[in-house]
Amino acid sequence: MPAFETIRSDLSAVSNTRFTIILGDITKLDVDAIVNAANSSLLGGGGVDGAIHRAAGPELVAECRMLNGCKTGQAKITRGYRLPAKHVIHTVGPVWNGGGRGEQDLLTSCYRNSLSLAMDHGLKTIAFSAISTGIYRFPVEPAAMIATRTAVAESMRGGFSEIIFCCFGDEMAGIYDRLLPGALAKA
Repeated sequence: MPAFETIRSDLSAVSNTRFTIILGDITKLDVDAIVNAANSSLLGGGGVDGAIHRAAGPELVAECRMLNGCKTGQAKITRGYRLPAKHVIHTVGPVWNGGGRGEQDLLTSCYRNSLSLAMDHGLKTIAFSAISTGIYRFPVEPAAMIATRTAVAESMRGGFSEIIFCCFGDEMAGIYDRLLPGALAKA
């Protein structure tokens, strides 16, 4: 079984960035950076965060200890170590508390700050997990809308050859597949 399956791949006519939705394991992607849905300690946890830390090896947690954590909505970068990805961008998404505590703005900041950090480091290919949609309970459809719209808007600044949305399940991949064309059309 392949490590991932491409669901959609569209080239933005405006930014010349390829946007790809894949179904699979983000730890298997050979890209400049994968984005980790981290907790504020950056020292590993469950879900995607735990999988990335396990695949990268103990060197990742050693480097993360030096970063002194990360605030919600912010992002920090490390090497990828044993991952095929050269770097890991760690971002801390908001915990969903009903939507009245700035969760949408914080999630937008996660994507914006991750892409800005990648751009600052000259990274051309970046893959996102679905930030905050696991144990942080952010509703999947609004989260995917924020992810696609923010990534498309940030791609207008130039510099990226490909932005990937890596989905772990069919339902998530289907939501991204439905929302991405609309985000690209509004660009």
